Amino acid sequence: MKYISFAIPSYNSEDYMSHAIESILPGGEDVEIIVVNDGSKDGTSEIAHEYKNKYPNIVRVVDKDNGGHGDAVNSGLSHATGKYFKVVDSDDWVDEDSLHKILEFLKELEEEDKEIDMLISNYVYEKEGAAHKKCIHYRNVLPQDEVFTWDDVGRFRLDQYILMHSVIYRTSMLKLSQMTLPKHTFYVDNIYVYYPLPYVRKIYYLDVDFYRYFIGREDQSVNEKVMISRIDQQIFVTKTMIDMYHLKNISSKKLRHYMVNYLAIMMTVSSILMIRSKKQENLEKKKELWGYLKKKDLKTYLRIRYGILGQTMNIPGRSGRKISSLAYSVARRLIGFN
Repeated sequence: MKYISFAIPSYNSEDYMSHAIESILPGGEDVEIIVVNDGSKDGTSEIAHEYKNKYPNIVRVVDKDNGGHGDAVNSGLSHATGKYFKVVDSDDWVDEDSLHKILEFLKELEEEDKEIDMLISNYVYEKEGAAHKKCIHYRNVLPQDEVFTWDDVGRFRLDQYILMHSVIYRTSMLKLSQMTLPKHTFYVDNIYVYYPLPYVRKIYYLDVDFYRYFIGREDQSVNEKVMISRIDQQIFVTKTMIDMYHLKNISSKKLRHYMVNYLAIMMTVSSILMIRSKKQENLEKKKELWGYLKKKDLKTYLRIRYGILGQTMNIPGRSGRKISSLAYSVARRLIGFN
């Protein structure tokens, strides 16, 4: 039995993908590694097939036309046969000791004929040149040593929101949700985490520093200059998330609160990037985005717009934009991204 299917979306990843694959191989035949070659023009496919030939019972390769990160995740999920599903980007990796602990836990669940919908673990920012590696954990917000529901969670800090790095979903639940990530779009990892949340009933938190999130490449999608150049995609993803649910219909109050705050973060990131671009056309797009939320879901708009984040992002005038930019810079240092 394959306990976890690891999908590795890979595009022109020949320089670093081996590290990602090698970090998962210690899981042996309990895991399945699906390398999705997303139309690469370098040696990505050749490297993937070398691993497949060497580890035929562990590594699988999907060669496909280029469709972007989200489409590669879709492909990985459609080929997954493991009980649980995890995405590992080709420039990231996982911790071996944590991998063994997660597999031990999933085996225990199986022996007891139990299953969960979502397993959460910690992740570490492996930031190039940083002496201190910031670890995001959930000890203060999630119960430990027990299966729990949304009603049992505490209050998440801004830097504690569940990202793709920290989540493992049950494969059949993901497939049942019919989640399909858009093609040729960056930042769809937010959709990947956000969309399945109302389908999640049983959750478990394992306090291990499992995922290693590398930050440092100049062409990386979370580099600020790159994000500003792709602001239309950031807006598209944010609008897609707004369209997914009428949040008033989410039955769990705590899940509803969490999802509203997640949207608030998306609105904040989109807004601040448009402010920092210093382009008038982007300031108009910012205004339009807030108008879009207001038209789609007035109650959620009011909660976000007049919350702390919303007010900070909408201070009028040039001085207001400076304050918003300063708030973003502080948050960036605190959280450690890009």
